[in-house]
Amino acid sequence: MNSSDALDTLTLDAKARKVAVLGAGSWGTTFSKILADGGADVAVWARRPELAREITESNRNSDYLPGINLPERVTASASLPLVLEGAEQVFLSVPSQSLRANLEAVRELIPADAIVVSLMKGVEKGTGLRMSEVIEQVLGIDADRIAVVSGPNLALEIAKEQPTAAVVSSRSLENATLVAMTATNPYFRSFVNTDVIGTEFGGVLKNLIAVAIGIVDGVGYGENTKASIITRGLVEMTDFAVAYGARPETLSGLAGLGDLIATCESSLSRNNTAGRLLGQGYTFTDVVKQMNQTAEGLSSVGPVLELALAKGVEMPIVSQVAGVLAGTLNPRDIAPHLTTDPMPQGE
Repeated sequence: MNSSDALDTLTLDAKARKVAVLGAGSWGTTFSKILADGGADVAVWARRPELAREITESNRNSDYLPGINLPERVTASASLPLVLEGAEQVFLSVPSQSLRANLEAVRELIPADAIVVSLMKGVEKGTGLRMSEVIEQVLGIDADRIAVVSGPNLALEIAKEQPTAAVVSSRSLENATLVAMTATNPYFRSFVNTDVIGTEFGGVLKNLIAVAIGIVDGVGYGENTKASIITRGLVEMTDFAVAYGARPETLSGLAGLGDLIATCESSLSRNNTAGRLLGQGYTFTDVVKQMNQTAEGLSSVGPVLELALAKGVEMPIVSQVAGVLAGTLNPRDIAPHLTTDPMPQGE
């Protein structure tokens, strides 16, 4: 049976009945709600037993989603074996730099036929690996069993059931479709593609551009500056992703342009918030202390620039963000430069 024939046999009955979500932060909890509202029974792993208790007994996560009621289908535990038992799909929502350690802890617990889904947007320091590559390496599973989710997905808006869309990507179109059906409900629609590289890098790179937008916002620059950086930032994102094998059209879709707009324009964005604090004069250390949650863009700047250098891709906006983080560039000097060449460049 070829892939198109296999897809023809899929029905809504193929939705996963039991899923596990590792991570009870704002996005992990919100995605648990998405899955439960789509009909799945969701077991969430929360590192802190008291948070697991609140989710199960009160249907709330007051630390990360205050005021949001969670479906009764969502339960939580601090016990990894309990959460993972019988899961058909396992969704990972932990900080990108701690993914490897978390995977090593659950490697023997993930059911043999479960699809493993990354909800994370980052690049591992030291290795430069995308999250799906870390999953494949640590778990030793076939890439067809791995999927990634990305798109314009600000957690609080989705938790409030404001309509949005995302893309599920896997090398296996059948598995991408299975995950997308599980992660679809009246307010959340999942599309599919097989461009894992483009989908993941779109989610990583837009965070870096969002930090730049936050910086110029904090400085006090207006919409022209921000629109210029967003537009030229998309060029940097596309050049980088294509150099690593992505399809350019992926960066014009939900995982690229869609996610870029949402992350750059919203005060709910952690990366935008981090950049705004930098623009207001706070040091990198101060920003990290003030942020209650992880801003993945801050930890991805270095690895992304190393990867860009390896492929000869120019990323002037991201380089300027690195300069601000290092304290070598005044936030007021950040601008949508393409190169240091004074001659006009073609767009």
